[in-house]
Amino acid sequence: MPINLKGSMVAIVTPMHSDGQLDIPAFKRLVEWHHSEGTSAIVVVGTTGESATLSTQEHCDLVSYCVEAAKKRIPIIAGTGSNSTDEALYFTSSAKECGADACLLVTPYYNKPSQEGLFQHFKLIAESVAIPQILYNVPSRTGCDMELELVDRLASIDNIIALKDATGDIVRGKQLIEKCGDRIDIYSGEDAVTLELMSLGASGTISVTANVAPRLMSDMCNLALEGDFESARELDEQLASLHKSLFLEANPIPVKWALNKMGKIDKGIRLPLTELSDKFHVEVTEALRKGKISI
Repeated sequence: MPINLKGSMVAIVTPMHSDGQLDIPAFKRLVEWHHSEGTSAIVVVGTTGESATLSTQEHCDLVSYCVEAAKKRIPIIAGTGSNSTDEALYFTSSAKECGADACLLVTPYYNKPSQEGLFQHFKLIAESVAIPQILYNVPSRTGCDMELELVDRLASIDNIIALKDATGDIVRGKQLIEKCGDRIDIYSGEDAVTLELMSLGASGTISVTANVAPRLMSDMCNLALEGDFESARELDEQLASLHKSLFLEANPIPVKWALNKMGKIDKGIRLPLTELSDKFHVEVTEALRKGKISI
């Protein structure tokens, strides 16, 4: 099941109406926009896609809608992780049936499994569903960390193809690349450190910033992949304020506010998340201006 996923991969938002209902036409327009702007792949129903507040049916339907809208022109990666191994298996199997190209599996959150428990969890899913799988480590959200030795063990499983590292720790990222980079790709999960991690050998990013600046993120990552880090750095400096301001409140609150100001989506977001606080409006607006993004 060879697949080559590199560059700027967007962790796409889930557009909603003001009453919280899904806005599928807007979602499909976003998919089309990302294809035209050079995004390398779309990650659907991840953290940025508000997977935590989607029903099981909505989760599976969004993967199907995304695959349908992409029309095989851009790879689709489905978020299928859960703190229940059975549920993760269900979502992963459903994503495969819907035609997703790969899956993104976050570490089980809240129940704090051991390193051996994590190994058995990911091993079972990989061996049960024949689809390329990307591990996702974001301990700040899950309360669960994947240690280097665990990633090393999992990297030897054939259809585990990559790891999204959202620790923001460059030293950790460098160690991952040195120890496992010959077997799996390492992606940045923190926009602010993407370029630095790519300079060390990371293959790309699963990005929040790409939601509002897809062309800039794509060009920056492609330049880095070509080894032109001087030109890539110029673009990254243009994006720096966005990397910061899109996390002033919990993701995806700021990015959905920005996309609404850009005219891409309605204001909808689901509780317990709420719209961006008034005190942050000026800073996000200024970051969009610095990124030369029209609103």
